[in-house]
Amino acid sequence: DKATDPSVPEENWECIQRFCDQVNTDIEGPSLAPRLLAHKIQSPQEMEALHALTVLETCVNNCGERFHSEIAKFRFLNELIKVLSPKYYGTWSSEKVKSRVTEVIFSWTVWFPQEVKIRDAYQMLKKQGIVKEDPRVPEDKILPPPSPRSQNSIFDTDEEKSKLLARLLKSSHSEDLQAANRLIKSMMKEEQEKSAKLSRRVNTIGEVSENVKRMDELLENYKRQELSKPDQETLQTLFQRGEKLRPLLFRLASETVDDDEALAEILQANDTLTQALREYRQVVASH
Repeated sequence: DKATDPSVPEENWECIQRFCDQVNTDIEGPSLAPRLLAHKIQSPQEMEALHALTVLETCVNNCGERFHSEIAKFRFLNELIKVLSPKYYGTWSSEKVKSRVTEVIFSWTVWFPQEVKIRDAYQMLKKQGIVKEDPRVPEDKILPPPSPRSQNSIFDTDEEKSKLLARLLKSSHSEDLQAANRLIKSMMKEEQEKSAKLSRRVNTIGEVSENVKRMDELLENYKRQELSKPDQETLQTLFQRGEKLRPLLFRLASETVDDDEALAEILQANDTLTQALREYRQVVASH
């Protein structure tokens, strides 16, 4: 209550820090805190809601993995969405509060790319037209650090940038903090592009594998003349999709020249697909 007191215009950092400490020391802290904060964020008093959002962001900074996993659940995300949705509190929540909530959810999609529910919740808001465009995060606002990242994260592999970032973040000069934030954003963009490439590769290779497996089964039946009309149509659809997947594999290969293991995986997928397409042509021609 003290940390979110609406009668106090400035943040009470002492109380906010004590709240974070309580979350970290209490065994139930990480599961209880988001419920308490959601209630305050939904307050009709603008200042109370804004203070609660500051407490939430500070907890994301300081309260570790268990807290992160709680805020990434639909149960908590839905409470934030209610503040934005006209079906719930969106009609009377202030624009300032709604803007902050949008900014918070957006920043989490960047910092926690592995949390699918956060991304889904944000995409749903955009699909429904509640969020019309991605918010611009202020230059002097340092976003919360991410949860444990993958070992290949640019934050870990690019030593030069990581050292520069650490030095800028330790500075007390506002221009250094702004430079740090710009660097974080450029590194996040790189990280997002890297993650998107990985996702494309995994999805495409997965689809190729499933297509080839199903084609092999249907072609075996076709050879024995045991293929029904619907299955023949399915086989034709799989062939047509396979034709479209080949250029995708070539594009992925051109993007992955610096990763021998991934390139080998793509080339292997291309070989099995080419073989399946060739067999389809031979079997269909012979019938």
